[in-house]
Amino acid sequence: MVSVSACRKINIPPPNIISDETVFSSAAGIQAYMSRLYSTLPIEDFRYSPQRGLNFFWIISPTPATTGEALSRDQTGSMQENIGGWNWDMWAGCYNEIHDCNYFIKTLPSYASKFSADQVKQWLGEAYFIRGMTYFAMVKRFGGVPLVTDVLNYTVGGDVTPLKIPRASEKATWDLVDADFTYAMNNLPAVNSDEADGSRANKYVAAAFESRAMLYAGSVAKYNTITLFDGSKNQLCGIPSTDAAAYFQKAYDAAKMLDGVYSLYLKAWSATDKTAQYQNYVNLFSDASSPESIFVREYQYPNSVHGYDAYNVPRQLIGPNGYSAEVNPTLNFVEMFDGIPKNADGTIKTLDATGHYNLYTNTMDLFANAEPRLRATVILPGDVFKGQSIEIRRGIYAGAGTSISPLLPAGSKAQYPGQPLIFSAADITSNNNNPYKLPDGTTMNPAGASGVFTSDQTCAISGFSIRKWLDPNLPTAEVLENNEAQTWIEMRYAEVLLNRAEAAYELYSGGGDASLQTDAFTIINQIRSRAGAIPLASAGAMTIDTVRKERRKELSFENKTYWDLKRWHIFDKEQNNTIYRILMPFYSAQASKYFFDARTDERNDVYTYDPRWYYEQLPGEAISKSTNVIQNPGY
Repeated sequence: MVSVSACRKINIPPPNIISDETVFSSAAGIQAYMSRLYSTLPIEDFRYSPQRGLNFFWIISPTPATTGEALSRDQTGSMQENIGGWNWDMWAGCYNEIHDCNYFIKTLPSYASKFSADQVKQWLGEAYFIRGMTYFAMVKRFGGVPLVTDVLNYTVGGDVTPLKIPRASEKATWDLVDADFTYAMNNLPAVNSDEADGSRANKYVAAAFESRAMLYAGSVAKYNTITLFDGSKNQLCGIPSTDAAAYFQKAYDAAKMLDGVYSLYLKAWSATDKTAQYQNYVNLFSDASSPESIFVREYQYPNSVHGYDAYNVPRQLIGPNGYSAEVNPTLNFVEMFDGIPKNADGTIKTLDATGHYNLYTNTMDLFANAEPRLRATVILPGDVFKGQSIEIRRGIYAGAGTSISPLLPAGSKAQYPGQPLIFSAADITSNNNNPYKLPDGTTMNPAGASGVFTSDQTCAISGFSIRKWLDPNLPTAEVLENNEAQTWIEMRYAEVLLNRAEAAYELYSGGGDASLQTDAFTIINQIRSRAGAIPLASAGAMTIDTVRKERRKELSFENKTYWDLKRWHIFDKEQNNTIYRILMPFYSAQASKYFFDARTDERNDVYTYDPRWYYEQLPGEAISKSTNVIQNPGY
């Protein structure tokens, strides 16, 4: 495992106010320079959202609430990235990072005699890796960008023409990412000699990101339909479709490099124990010795922290800041998983053959056979977290009998009926102050302790709450923003396998050998086996959507789906006047049973993705500084 510090405000003087001799004459000086480069690496981690950009402490409007993975009270529709950000300007920040990489690459050789050849080779490999990561962050947003591979110097009052570099083609930009990662793969050691400080890449880290980047490039070549050419016929947006196979092959080959070096996390896994499979999947996100973690960003209190739990714990476990339940998985997401009763169209089955609700003694009974990975990703109604049953209930049904008809017509966007048929709660105070008296004389609050409330959205508004990444051992008194230190896993071996499977299937579907189909099939079943899902029956029944669905489940809530939907160019298809679906648990007072109602989001928030957003708008400052920089289409 390789880690990188999360703190951007480390005590390292800027390179422009210290001498080259001070920095480059000692290993300590070079490591300080490297620490600065790693600390500003553009990674979409705990502190990222499309609304507020990179490294921002306030993680409302979370990324999963833009992709259909989840609903949030603070994100009510589709959106493009806010490139200016609230904290870190993506365009200017990336070019600052690139400048510092270029300066390092240019300057270090002059001091090479002070170090061993292997040290110099490794450090240069890291600089190329970081530059490749930074150009990757830019090209996936903007398409072709100005390519700067040398240090640009400017004298006040001098000629600025050499600084006005036009955008390169998108293909040329991806090819530079490829070249930088390839240099890193060829020059970094298998185990970095500076790894003890927890902030270094190795050749396999570079290969893992090469697999991600080249898969992205291949997808753009195959699926993108947006084009932009400059006056010299350079294609600034889009890649010729004829280049797709070459990029997919690079992704496939890079992923294979990690065979035998990393492995899926299986420390607590058992082939016959669903509980062990659940716990194993939970543990992989917190075990510092996991053989699956390839590249991580470490947080360490008090210097580098985040507030993931403070924003996302269920309402009944709310911390002192008063936040909770920011990420609430949609029913659309939950329905991807195996083991849930489903109708022929794949939607959850809540009605019996007579058209009445299925009744359950406990809310978890509906999910009794669900694949364990779902429980480790989503807190289901009634599941246990931090020793408490997470109580999610929309209301109490007071109607007579045990044959309960649907509360609303199929597809209705109306609000639920109120009293005397359904008793609900506006917020936690009214919920606690107005208990409902059940037929046996006991009382029950109308809504669950974690919602759902009709006026207060600090609750499980979708009928679910997020589980992935939450720390089960963090005391409630410490569930505070800017107080938490879980490690962010930016790259894990499961993604590398999924990169390989997708690249293999794309190559196979493009006329490649049948062994590629077999390889993809084997990998997908390997992922599914660890998850506790039902194995695929045959390679022949698999499609590209099978591969994509597995990826979306496995990498959910890791800020990867946002980019996958962009590179597959299906964002605008999935979000086309779309209202996502929710699952509302109710308790029937007369039947003494629970039932579930599947419906669209009660808030009726509509998601429509603008196809322009596949390519982000270039900042106005970038264009005003250079007339050679052309804006993307539609802006």
